Amino acid sequence: MAKPYRAGWAVRMSNAWMRTVLRAGLPMWTFRVLTVPGRRSGRAIETPVAVFEQGDRRYLVASYGTVNWVRNLRAARGEAALRHGKHVETVTAVELPTDRAAGVFRAALVSGPPRVPKPIVALYRRFFVLPYLDVGVDSAPERFLDNARTHPVFEIRSA
Repeated sequence: MAKPYRAGWAVRMSNAWMRTVLRAGLPMWTFRVLTVPGRRSGRAIETPVAVFEQGDRRYLVASYGTVNWVRNLRAARGEAALRHGKHVETVTAVELPTDRAAGVFRAALVSGPPRVPKPIVALYRRFFVLPYLDVGVDSAPERFLDNARTHPVFEIRSA
């Protein structure tokens, strides 16, 4: 059974560093800062996320389950912004049905974020993603279907 995700001090520090790097416009593959109104406060909440690409479509995959950015995005009905440097793109994120989400979820787990070197993907996946999942890269498609129920996938559409 996967362990529940908790953002400790190291994750908060890493997210702060990533937000700074991405806001400055430094190249970080397909990582972006997701900005969405907080579901309780209404103030802008910024979270660094990896944007996964399949063909001409882009996705946000909640590898850690239904975390705060997922709850905020749902409360905002998918209205959000993706930022890298001075470029801000207004987007609508549409949550995929479980059957479609499972395929995207599997592809994202196997490949990792686009253009990130494979050794970095392998280490990150092994130590920072797989402990929170009940699947591995070799798992059967049915297992991904089960995990897609608790790890939502959103298709990003330009607004």
